[in-house]
Amino acid sequence: MVIKQKSFYPKQASLDSKWFEVNAEGKVVGRLASKLASILRGKCNPGFTPSVDCGDFVIVTNAKKVRLTGNKMEQKKYYRHSGFIGGLKSKKAKELLENRPELVIAKAVKGMLPKTALGRKQLKKLKIYSGSEHPHVSQKPERLEI
Repeated sequence: MVIKQKSFYPKQASLDSKWFEVNAEGKVVGRLASKLASILRGKCNPGFTPSVDCGDFVIVTNAKKVRLTGNKMEQKKYYRHSGFIGGLKSKKAKELLENRPELVIAKAVKGMLPKTALGRKQLKKLKIYSGSEHPHVSQKPERLEI
């Protein structure tokens, strides 16, 4: 006699998300982004299921103080397109880090998440701030060292 066991499939209502706070000061962008993507997906949770959003919320502070290795400050370019002919715009990493440092981390994490509706939903759980202050104190975020 063979006994079949049902596999566990988490329901969205049964999942409770935690809040984590990460200080990005002095951290390398790519290494930081891979850890953040793992937390947002929920890979560190024991009940991880690829098709369910079981990740946690992440608050990143001091985004303007991240590091890029090698010559990426001068050579790396970020592209965007307006949708019109000839509408391709580019900015160097140095310019983007001075003007919109949140975008540098957001684009790095976005590239490491699934390119589906689930990935877009998980990216919304990432809150990035250029300074050390954030408005999510009431969620009582847990400090996370990366």
